[in-house]
Amino acid sequence: MCIEYRSCKAVKISEKGLELLKHYEGCELTAYRCSADVLTIGYGHTKGVTEDMVITQEEADQMLQDEMPEYEGYINDKVTVELNQDQFDAMVCWVYNLGSGNLSSSTLLKVLNDGDYDGVPEQMKRWNKAGGKVLNGLIKRRDSEAKLFCSEEWL
Repeated sequence: MCIEYRSCKAVKISEKGLELLKHYEGCELTAYRCSADVLTIGYGHTKGVTEDMVITQEEADQMLQDEMPEYEGYINDKVTVELNQDQFDAMVCWVYNLGSGNLSSSTLLKVLNDGDYDGVPEQMKRWNKAGGKVLNGLIKRRDSEAKLFCSEEWL
């Protein structure tokens, strides 16, 4: 059950959350097309990526660090209930992968903002498709995000 939580005003992702995000995003130093056919580099970075782009590990780490406030902000701005650190981290990982538009229009956000913490993991797991196809990697990622949301071991 995920209903138990300790109140905290989480504003930044923790190292545990970044570990999950990095695990599932992976780090590619050469631009590639992800399963949704979007040009991607580093840890899932998609903004301003060109076909022939190559970066260093340091640049990949910096891109992720620079992007985190944006995704943390989506959760801080759109979630109206209290979250503990694990819940916050799981939500940031989820929105980093799916984007703020999907968060805003999701049943997941409605369920969460209604205070149905136990309903969130199931809602997270529904988002397992890219390009209209169910992907095993997304099934695993959503399961890990759901486990983290419930403060369980995710790996």
